[in-house]
Amino acid sequence: MMLADPSKKYRRMYQRVDLPDRQWPNNEITKAPIWMSTDLRDGNQAIFEPMDMEQKFKMFQMLVKIGFKNIEIGFPSASQIDFDFTRKLIEENHIPDDVYIEVLVQARDHLIQRTFESLAGAKRAIVHIYNSNAPTFRQKVLNVDVAGAKQLAVNAASKVKEYAAQYPETEWVFQYSPECFSATELEVAKDVCDAVTEIWEASPSNKVILNLPATVEVSTPNVYADQVEWMHRNIARRDGVIISVHCHNDRGCGIAASELAIMAGADRVEGCVFGNGERTGNVDVAAIALNMYSQGVAPNLDFSNINEIIATIEECTGLPVHPRHPYAGDLVFTAFSGSHQDAIKKGFEFQKNEEIWDMPYLPIDPKDLGRDYDAVIRVNSQSGKGGIAYLLEANYNVVLPRRIQIEFSQTVQKRTDEEGTEITAQEIWKLFKETYVDTKDTHYSTKNYRLYDNNGKQVVELEVEVNGETQQLRGEGNGPISAMLDALQLPIDVLSYEERGISSGANAKALALVELQVKGTGKSAFGAGIHDNIVTSSIEAIIACTNRLIDQGVLSTDQVIAAAV
Repeated sequence: MMLADPSKKYRRMYQRVDLPDRQWPNNEITKAPIWMSTDLRDGNQAIFEPMDMEQKFKMFQMLVKIGFKNIEIGFPSASQIDFDFTRKLIEENHIPDDVYIEVLVQARDHLIQRTFESLAGAKRAIVHIYNSNAPTFRQKVLNVDVAGAKQLAVNAASKVKEYAAQYPETEWVFQYSPECFSATELEVAKDVCDAVTEIWEASPSNKVILNLPATVEVSTPNVYADQVEWMHRNIARRDGVIISVHCHNDRGCGIAASELAIMAGADRVEGCVFGNGERTGNVDVAAIALNMYSQGVAPNLDFSNINEIIATIEECTGLPVHPRHPYAGDLVFTAFSGSHQDAIKKGFEFQKNEEIWDMPYLPIDPKDLGRDYDAVIRVNSQSGKGGIAYLLEANYNVVLPRRIQIEFSQTVQKRTDEEGTEITAQEIWKLFKETYVDTKDTHYSTKNYRLYDNNGKQVVELEVEVNGETQQLRGEGNGPISAMLDALQLPIDVLSYEERGISSGANAKALALVELQVKGTGKSAFGAGIHDNIVTSSIEAIIACTNRLIDQGVLSTDQVIAAAV
């Protein structure tokens, strides 16, 4: 079977741009755009199970921490959870003074009213309206002509202005998107956008956002850049307009299209941190920002602890970050090829601190993202890591997370290099327990514990030995893990936690795997616990991991003693 003749089924969906003196090919990106995160709206509506209130709030806090100043928090006129979440942020004063929350609303009167009700009392907010002017949507979805599509936008813009006047305590910014801009005739898009900015009285002191989305990516990035530059040159009231771009990734070119759009005059970029979104996703903001960073341009976003960001996004969305994802993937700084490893090792011999980064195969310093060099200079091959993972799963029902696979494979490689012999599944399992489980008795060791419920909170009381001295500890939290961390009173957070049964029947055992990070250091370690009681295995995993952090010098003995006292 062969693909159908494309000339008989498909046609070009965009207008060619007459721009013989285009300037963008000669431009460079010299400063960061305004960033707008769509993780809580476009990214949220594109996952199997949309986030609940707790997950949305955790995501919002992470976006603020990264440094986003524009955050689209949802679609409050279409979702009760989004409405309630908007009210929570405003009423509980969770929005920093320099952050604009943004909400999306269709160009419909009753939805606009509901949107403003959700934003009552906000210090500053962006109201984002949209409608499509593209031929396909005019003819097949909206059943309007060009004039009718323009009237939809004009009516909505007037309503937004009218409702905003009823809430003078809020600093309002208005945003309009001609949805499917990249598939719309440029003259039509300009005419509609000009009509909207006229109603909103766009000026240098009253900036209006015009978002020019590639809602569906239909061209090569250079064509999109031409479209953006044409609008940049021709729209009315340009000095009162912030040109924003919102690229999807249908052709796999969202990052390139956004970067060329910045070169073509765009002031603002919308997208999700790791490119989540409808179909093939929104543009990947982290990739664009770190592309800039690798070229010496400050992105004004903080990805210095990228593992923590990954853990939060994976927890909130249920979507894994691909191991080959630019900058964020577990394997992007790992060389499996012997020649690559040799070149990197030699590069490190020349690379000095404070010098311009110039390394073979590594366009960015992993340490800038909170990663270390261990995975980069490892000696084992892909098949070696895969073989270790297979033997543990096949013989012991142990499925290791990818990052601990990478770390443990180095331990196995060291053992095989020392002994020069084949290592069996039994020896690998023994080495795993020596590395991650048996450390539960080195500095801290648990003598006994008691777990109970107290008014909805889990309370743990335990007797531990700390460097030879017995201590009584107590902690409480939403579950056994948080209660245990509260009892230890050490500066550590949980980055990841997994549990599974590794045997069945009367002698069934539970394996708990935890990754803890020392606050403010970006340093983390894994620990494991094995017991027939899952709570006990979880506690032992935390103790084992804590002891490994002490052994690695990331937690000091003084901190341990102070916490125990």
